[in-house]
Amino acid sequence: MKQALHVAIIMDGNGRWAQSRGEKRVKGHEEGAKTVREITKFCSKHKDIERLTLYAFSTENWKRPRLEVEFLMKLLEHYLKNELEEYVKNNVKFEAIGDIRAFSKSLQKLIKKVEEKTVHCDGLVQSLALNYGAHDEILRAINQLKSEKKDITEEMFSNALDCKDEVDIMIRTGGDHRISNFLLWQLSYAELFFIDTLWPDFNTEELGKIIDQFNIRERRFGGLN
Repeated sequence: MKQALHVAIIMDGNGRWAQSRGEKRVKGHEEGAKTVREITKFCSKHKDIERLTLYAFSTENWKRPRLEVEFLMKLLEHYLKNELEEYVKNNVKFEAIGDIRAFSKSLQKLIKKVEEKTVHCDGLVQSLALNYGAHDEILRAINQLKSEKKDITEEMFSNALDCKDEVDIMIRTGGDHRISNFLLWQLSYAELFFIDTLWPDFNTEELGKIIDQFNIRERRFGGLN
């Protein structure tokens, strides 16, 4: 029986990957986009994985140099245009989480187009976290619910979030051991994997080994087995 796992990844290390090779940081982002394609295709074929959420652009990433931010916006546009056919081919439903209103009108339109064109796909769900921060997500959910005339339940709050599914496996590449404002509510009982591999070097073999490790961990959710 399919386990319906939700895998979430903080894709860290693109810039350092490029700099270690004497390249500009943007080269690392280009290579990172190729890794996104490889990992998404692998997850779409994996019998246990139902949802893949990737931290693509955070609410804090606007602090980066203007030219790098502009490049990331162009790269996102290029990626979505190129991947639409692959999404459909691999039965992948695309959705964005985060507040995309900060993006250009044309990029917002493209994001909505890819969501609409893949809405019928019933295999893997790939969520890109775009202009996403968990603090922002939680505050928007609170503002959405504050007019309620009854006590807010955990279910009501979860349904008001951008990402409504709890995470089973959270992976951060790049060597840092923090979650950087990513899916704070949804990670409450996730198994966390912090690895040194830089995102452009991350591959399906390493992901497979992480899933194998996950499968032998005992998850008690606060109770006793």
